[in-house]
Amino acid sequence: MSKGSNQLRIIGGEWGGRKLRFPDAPNLRPTPDRVRETVFNWLAPIIHGARCLDLFAGSGALGLEALSRGAAFTTFVDNHKKVIQALHSHLDLLKATDRAEVLNFDGVNFLSHDNFINTEARVYDVVFLDPPYHLDLMEKVVPLLEENKCLADNAILYLEIEKRQSLPELPVNWKKIKEKTAGEVSYFLFQRG
Repeated sequence: MSKGSNQLRIIGGEWGGRKLRFPDAPNLRPTPDRVRETVFNWLAPIIHGARCLDLFAGSGALGLEALSRGAAFTTFVDNHKKVIQALHSHLDLLKATDRAEVLNFDGVNFLSHDNFINTEARVYDVVFLDPPYHLDLMEKVVPLLEENKCLADNAILYLEIEKRQSLPELPVNWKKIKEKTAGEVSYFLFQRG
């Protein structure tokens, strides 16, 4: 990836139009602008004041967009050292360190970690699931989200997959409310019922 392409633009909200650089990292591909714009139009009625989880955060595009649009708090989880450093830098630059935490974990290990399982402090209203393609991570984390009781009763879950992939088996109480394809990406909103 060329240096000029390692940049994301926050689409709307408090930091709308702000451009941030992110590092080269394996399997890092930020959610495209037009996809984020659609997703956050869908989320507009509920994002303000929401507690969000950006699992497999990568560039942080989804979690940062949520904060820009009024989310109360976002937990960013990623296991790449340069990504973690960049997320800390972005939050410092945006003066949002009090509204976020950045955790150095693999997404599956984060949801399996004893400290996470034993806490009642983390209940998320919105979860962004955009793991690296072809690693079967979605199949592993979806059951953990339900088992760990970390989802609010009516939580919204954003799932992004490669167009030629299929969604994993999802809990029966997750109801699809939106679906769209753009280029090589299929993306969905589910609501937990």
